[in-house]
Amino acid sequence: MAAAVTAGDDVQSSYIVHATPDHAPQSKSRLRLLADAYPSILPPRQPPCAHVATTRAKKGVLLVLARRARPSTRRPCLRCWPSFRTAICGCRPGTTGDGHGTHTASTAAGSAVEDASFFNYGKGRAIGVAPSARIAVYKACWTETGCKESDVLSAFDEAIADGVNVISISIGGGEGPWAPEFRNDTIATAAFNAIRKGIIVPAAAGNEGPGDSTLQNVAPWLLTVSASTIDRRFLANVVLSNGETVTGVSLYTGAPLSESQIPLVNGRSCRDGKLDASKVSGKIVLCGPRDYPGHTWKGDVVRRAGGVGAIVGGTVKYGSDILPAHHIIPATSISAYGHKKILSYMASQQGSATAIVVFQGTVYGQETPYSPRVSSFSSRGPNIRAPGILKPDVIAPGESVLAAWTGEASPTGLDGDMRRPQSNIIYGTSMACPHVSGIVAMLREVQPTWSAAAIKSALMTTAYNVDNAGDIIKNATTGKASTPFARGAGHVDPNRALDPGLVYDVWNSEYVAFLCTLGYTAKQIALFTRDGTATDCSTTTSKKDVSDLNYPAFSVVFKSDKDKVTQRGRVTNVGKFVSPT
Repeated sequence: MAAAVTAGDDVQSSYIVHATPDHAPQSKSRLRLLADAYPSILPPRQPPCAHVATTRAKKGVLLVLARRARPSTRRPCLRCWPSFRTAICGCRPGTTGDGHGTHTASTAAGSAVEDASFFNYGKGRAIGVAPSARIAVYKACWTETGCKESDVLSAFDEAIADGVNVISISIGGGEGPWAPEFRNDTIATAAFNAIRKGIIVPAAAGNEGPGDSTLQNVAPWLLTVSASTIDRRFLANVVLSNGETVTGVSLYTGAPLSESQIPLVNGRSCRDGKLDASKVSGKIVLCGPRDYPGHTWKGDVVRRAGGVGAIVGGTVKYGSDILPAHHIIPATSISAYGHKKILSYMASQQGSATAIVVFQGTVYGQETPYSPRVSSFSSRGPNIRAPGILKPDVIAPGESVLAAWTGEASPTGLDGDMRRPQSNIIYGTSMACPHVSGIVAMLREVQPTWSAAAIKSALMTTAYNVDNAGDIIKNATTGKASTPFARGAGHVDPNRALDPGLVYDVWNSEYVAFLCTLGYTAKQIALFTRDGTATDCSTTTSKKDVSDLNYPAFSVVFKSDKDKVTQRGRVTNVGKFVSPT
């Protein structure tokens, strides 16, 4: 969960909303955030609540539509708005799921929690982005059946009927790494109706990065959010007997290893049943990297084989980037490059390799890479369904995010993991999306006359594109400068979005014309409009190309080096000083 900055606080961080640990260095922040920018919305101080929470009712109502969100009646701070007919709030019995929905809901609008942490990792005062917003959670996904189209559509329809202002979507629109065509995209068709009624719909971009054209939720009426890093890490470095150090990260919560060097053996893939207990017992086991994330199970395999610790190679496609894991034994995650370095060291030791893992806890500032960076897992463009519409729209914090957690699920899902934390640290564009949803809820409160497209434009045209070293925001995978296909318009800046000056507004009829430009038939367009009308594309003001939509950002496909493209846009002055001319 992001944490509050009250008036007068100065925290060195690149968070949208800051965690304020006791030991954080004190200096001027890059961003003067919400307490100053939105004084009419943020309450001066909210009573602490250990779980998902909402506070006093304001106009802004925020819907969280996420996987397995099952708030329980044991969370007294989660309150229903009485007029909601079907929202699952904390006022009726329910069981918790895997924590995903609780985490996203509290990120968007959780109340203040003092000394929140995941077993002292990331400890500080935590609060959601828009704590004065009311939350309505509509359950559309289930562990057994996933996210059925009928459930997603029903959730949208009920939310629209209940009068929400923002719909936060932390689920994908298709199967696999590619976005489905709009007419086959349940979220795109459902959100179309919401946008026509003025409801803003931020949506997660997907976690299939860093490959190209892996984005989900790419419809132009969606606010597509990719993930960025923040300036803290949970270091657990490997120190080899030759004095070399390999960077590692971990969220291990138990007793540390001995400070003395421990024999190190190669467990290769560390698959269940493949480790010889006679060779790994009492030793640290090096486990090889994988093509895809998720490797806490390897530590469990090592534990059952008698190993005392593990060094786990990270995800190959993430390059130099490392994501912390909730290891259940003294273990750390290293990059694929770090894994090669340790293998080389072990080869030189001829069977006498030793190592130790040094757990440093939470580190900030100079001990972390420059931030923000585009997270390695975050899906990238170009937009395969409408190449002229540049996606993603923005990036926001989606890595190492601390937020509320269900008390009925462990952080790993492993059978032997008995931990039931009140807060958890996880990553994903699902975590980035509710940061933006909270900002949007407050913008809607401050600027109630702005359309959904105008609010999106304000966020995009005021986003920043440099890190805290003054360089172009980099890719976490390579350490090199990112492109707009990775970061979109840039990193959201809620303060600047208050006064964008000019906005690119889009009329509802222009979205219909966009569908005509794609070549959709009247029957196909009716899947989006759902109002009984028949669209005649021959009479609409359809554009020559999809990039002609009045969008804040565009991309161009050149078929030859002689091609010329003229781009036109229509802007509306919403600045503080509107000239009569």
